[in-house]
Amino acid sequence: MSTSDVTKDGIEGKRPGRDALIGQGTGKGERRRRRGERAMVPKAEFTSYYGKPVLNPPVWQAADIAGYFFLGGLAGAGSVLAAGADLTGRRKAARALKVSSLVAIAGSAAALIHDLGRPARFYNMMRVMKPTSPMSMGSWLLAAYGPAAGAAAVLDVTGLFKPLGRAATLGAAALGPAVASYTAVLASDTAVPAWHDGYRELPLVFVGSAAAAASGMALLAAPVRETAPMRSAAVFGAGLELAAAKLMERRLGMVAEPYREGTGGRLIRVAEVLSVAGAAGGALLGGRSRIAAALSGAALLAGSACTRFGVFHAGMQSAKDPKYTVVPQRERADARDTAKTGNG
Repeated sequence: MSTSDVTKDGIEGKRPGRDALIGQGTGKGERRRRRGERAMVPKAEFTSYYGKPVLNPPVWQAADIAGYFFLGGLAGAGSVLAAGADLTGRRKAARALKVSSLVAIAGSAAALIHDLGRPARFYNMMRVMKPTSPMSMGSWLLAAYGPAAGAAAVLDVTGLFKPLGRAATLGAAALGPAVASYTAVLASDTAVPAWHDGYRELPLVFVGSAAAAASGMALLAAPVRETAPMRSAAVFGAGLELAAAKLMERRLGMVAEPYREGTGGRLIRVAEVLSVAGAAGGALLGGRSRIAAALSGAALLAGSACTRFGVFHAGMQSAKDPKYTVVPQRERADARDTAKTGNG
């Protein structure tokens, strides 16, 4: 029992050696720290305010935006392959790719407008040209590419104004790579962790996926004798897509979890199987059998679509879980502090 008391003259009956030592540990604690024993109190775990997401997940719908990603890639890469087929005398393959690019870019624009809610919003995005905005530049890109792809397809089918049709084909091919890849830049420009942090590799994933899809369309729709370059493009596209995706997952660390788990992870795994099967089937059997070429083409198209939908769902999942936003921020802050301490 304590015998000390607080009076107006101070503390009476105070026992010596009983004062708390501020900022000093006991001898026993010091010995424990010297021995490297683990602290009894664990490090505080991160949680968000009332468990709410740090970010507001995008309100985009999968069918609209993932479909917009896929169809835009198919159109852009298809125009590049169509120009190559045209220049090498593969007329039927070139026509099939031109028509598919026109249909795909029309579907892509329709999906985007449907997500925006009304067509006037697409028009409003073109009232200003802002080079630092992927959405603004993408709108102008679609406005330039769409008529070129349309003219290339229509003039090829009708046989009218062949010089103009050739110019439209080359113009669409020149814009095709940007059309195939700019949606990755658009996604990376958001705050969604799985997209934003993958800004280096995601455009390569989209370009490879687009090349595989366009090659698959050629295998599906063109005569076997005209598809040799497309079979090579399918192998290149599938290889680029898989290599870039694996590199991105390795670099992102914890943020790459949505690409391996949940709906996004399942779709990515299916995409890998379909892309490899389609590229291998096209390379080994696509030049011998029409059925094998068609099946390989369908697998490549389906694999590309699964990639785009997988990337979409992975991004949405990463936006809903606060840890994918906060933990990397803390790691970067700790790394900066460590670097400052080392330099100091």
